[in-house]
Amino acid sequence: MSQLKSSRALNDKDLINNEAESAIVSAQVNLSEELKIILLKKGSKKIYVNDNLLKKQCDIRNYIRTVCFSASDINIVRGEPSLRRIWLDKVVSQLEPVYVELISRFNKLLKQRSHFWRSGIYKKYQADSLLDSFDEQMSIIGTRIFRRRKRALARLKPFVEYRHNYLSKSKEKIGFNYLGLFQNFSDEQSEEQLIIDEFCRKLREQRKLEEITGKCVIGPHRDDIEFLINDFSVRKYASSGQQRTITLALKMAEMDLLRKSLSIKPILILDDVLAELDVVRQNLLLDSVGNESQCFISATHLDKFNDRYLDNSQIIYL
Repeated sequence: MSQLKSSRALNDKDLINNEAESAIVSAQVNLSEELKIILLKKGSKKIYVNDNLLKKQCDIRNYIRTVCFSASDINIVRGEPSLRRIWLDKVVSQLEPVYVELISRFNKLLKQRSHFWRSGIYKKYQADSLLDSFDEQMSIIGTRIFRRRKRALARLKPFVEYRHNYLSKSKEKIGFNYLGLFQNFSDEQSEEQLIIDEFCRKLREQRKLEEITGKCVIGPHRDDIEFLINDFSVRKYASSGQQRTITLALKMAEMDLLRKSLSIKPILILDDVLAELDVVRQNLLLDSVGNESQCFISATHLDKFNDRYLDNSQIIYL
C-alpha cells in the first residue's frame, strides 16, 4: 500500500486471480481515511482515498509511510549496485513523493534513447538535434535525481551512525560514499547548473560508444553507494554478521529520519528477520522498535521472542 508495488511480485498483474479481471487492496489507516488500490489486468492501477481518485499516485505517501525490513534486504550492502539504488530511491521517495515522477521520467528517456540507437534512426537521418534534446532533458532530470539522493544520504548519515554504534556497541566506525560521475559535486543549489552542463558534456562525449552498444553508460542509473566499516569496503570484507548489523542500522535510520524530518511515525514492518540474527542483535532490535511506531513482525516460531515482548504484543496466527 505504501510503496504502490508488491515486495515479491515483479508485476502488478501477478497479484490478480487468474480467473478475475481485477483485484483490490484496501486499508483503514485511521478513523477518517480509507485507502484503496484497484489493480487491473487491462490498464494501470487506480488509487482512491475515501473513494476519491488520486490524480498523482505518489500522493498516497501523504497518508501512509512504512519502513520494511526483510531477510533479503542484506543484499542492499552485499548485492549489486542496482539494489542499493532501489533502496536509496525508496528513502528519497518517502521524503519527497515527487521523486517518483522524476525516476519514471528518466527511465522513459533511457528507454526511448536505447530504442533510438537500436532502430538505426541515427544512421539513416544523422539526427543530432534529437540526441541534443535527449541530452538536455536527461541532464536536467538526472541532476535533480542526483541532488536529491545526495541530500537524502547526508540527512540519513547521523541516524545511521547512531544506530550502528548502538547495534555494534561502538566497536566499529561506519561510513558511506556516493559513487558516480558527479560524486565530487555537492547538492548545493548554486552547483545545479554546473552539474547539468557537465552531464550534457559527458553525454556528448560517449555518443560514439553508445552508438555501438546501444546503452547509455552515464547517469544516475549507473551510480552506486559504497558502505565502509573502519574505512574498509563492507561488500568485500565485512562478515555476514557485520553486513546484517549495517542493514539493520540502515532500516532503523530510515525510521528515525522520517520521524524527525516529517514529524510522522512510520509503520515498521519486520518480515521474518529474527531468524537471520543472533540473540544479542535480536534483543537490541526488539528493544529499539515499537516504542514510537506501530510495528508488525512476521515470524514462523514464537520461541525466538522473549516473554516480555510477547506479553506486550497482539499475536495473530495464520
